Amino acid sequence: MSSSSRLSLKKLYSGKVRDLYEIDDKRMLMVASDRLSAFDVILSEPIPDKGKILTAISNFWFEKLKDLVPNHFTGDQVEAVVSGAELPLVEGRSVVAKRLKPVAVEAIVRGYLVGSGWKEYQVTGTVCGIQLPAGLKEASKLPEPIFTPSTKAAVGDHDENISFERCQEIIGAELAEQVKQVSIALYKAAVEYAATRGIIIADTKFEFGLDEQGTLTLMDEVLTPDSSRFWPADSYQEGTNPPSFDKQFVRDWLEASGWNKQAPAPEVPLDVRQKTADKYREALVRLTN
Repeated sequence: MSSSSRLSLKKLYSGKVRDLYEIDDKRMLMVASDRLSAFDVILSEPIPDKGKILTAISNFWFEKLKDLVPNHFTGDQVEAVVSGAELPLVEGRSVVAKRLKPVAVEAIVRGYLVGSGWKEYQVTGTVCGIQLPAGLKEASKLPEPIFTPSTKAAVGDHDENISFERCQEIIGAELAEQVKQVSIALYKAAVEYAATRGIIIADTKFEFGLDEQGTLTLMDEVLTPDSSRFWPADSYQEGTNPPSFDKQFVRDWLEASGWNKQAPAPEVPLDVRQKTADKYREALVRLTN
């Protein structure tokens, strides 16, 4: 599905990947599109079936981690809120979710030294201001997972890494501490399970909201190849960035194309998009058996 814009429900928001529709004042329909965002630019060509694969992976993790933190599920089925004629537009790629007040930071947990963290460490010995031991290499496992929040940027803008102190200023000290502890607990539980499926989760991003009672609630997507870096454990080697199960495949192609990372992005060939879809699907199959 390229678009769910033909739904009769009122659209609340269109993000990089997800579209939100109003059901009533308590619930919304969250639809995962096949759009891919790379370097904060949405590509013009979709990744085949990506929205369905991401939804299946997220739903798996929401269920698996539900005892650690409440999540956005209402328990309602999509069929109950979408008319029969419109159901094919959203089937397999949507969930009925609680309408929450979003927590204004992205909760990022890193267990390995890679990406922007590795770049920073080479210069300063720190990641997001957190001092790390000397002598670590690219893709080194960190002694303990670290919480490195970032700001939530509008579509088209870049998220910015922030210190924990800045996170406390933005959302309050008590909530910041809760988000940090819950995020690390979720990451550790996921890492432990993924290891049994031959997957290393190098880092991930969680999104939280607050319900009417102020209860911290996990929302949006969880531990997908879009929000995380998955590595096959059998090809992991410290000192090199392992091949991943995620959009890194497209990112590498875009990097090699000489694109300046400003919109519009170059047209990604179908074979690259198909191989990316295959990577996403491999992650789903491995995780959920």
